[in-house]
Amino acid sequence: MISAWAAAPVFAKAGELSVGDIILAARQASSRFTLANTNLGIILLLAPLAKAALYVTPTEVSLRQRLHNVLKTLTVDDCSKAYMAIRAAKPGGLGKIEKHDVRDEPNITLLDAMHLAKDRDSIAFEYSSDYHITSTLGYPALLKAMQEAPCWTLAVVQAFLTILAEVPDTLIARKLGIEKAREVSKKAGEVLEAGRPGSREWNEARADLDLYLRGDNNRLNPGTTADLITASLFVLFLEKGYEAFLSKGMVAWPG
Repeated sequence: MISAWAAAPVFAKAGELSVGDIILAARQASSRFTLANTNLGIILLLAPLAKAALYVTPTEVSLRQRLHNVLKTLTVDDCSKAYMAIRAAKPGGLGKIEKHDVRDEPNITLLDAMHLAKDRDSIAFEYSSDYHITSTLGYPALLKAMQEAPCWTLAVVQAFLTILAEVPDTLIARKLGIEKAREVSKKAGEVLEAGRPGSREWNEARADLDLYLRGDNNRLNPGTTADLITASLFVLFLEKGYEAFLSKGMVAWPG
């Protein structure tokens, strides 16, 4: 929450800043208040979305088309500043690649860099696919969950599980391998199959999954999925307005 508060003033200036400027400045603002990497993935996903929300076109154009226009104009400077933010955040399981590693000064655009990483990182895949996961899975899952869940909090959890069940978490995959990430996805699917969100069966299955994910020193933390659900929420607010949030109430957790 502190990281969101710290980064918010940067996003408020999205109309004046480049995507790279937003990423670097938001990360620097967050790091003044938090020692851990709390929001790098969120910043990386929300920066192009914020620019797309403000993208001016002569005719009515969908958010995803505006996002496409933003992504295709990303520059080498955007890449350089994004790399700086990534290096400063030191995300888990980063690894090293032979060419265009984030530790080197880039000579390609940020979109080109994301294309190179799309098979091993879902955030990079989003850049390279005009946010396919967010647009076709996360956002629709939120709309569906809002109709099924008894409160807003559970609707978000249900949508999170929907993404996790469908898309193996790439943070887990980088740290522990793709098979472990698929195992987590399978367990998320079992929660979805247990019953409606908020039901006794669903709550028991969710609690079991939560306990499982907290094992092994939290190395099973599905952090990339957290970034994806945040991008999906951002799209929901842009498309439906903040009233969509208020319509489900602000209940923290039933019972």
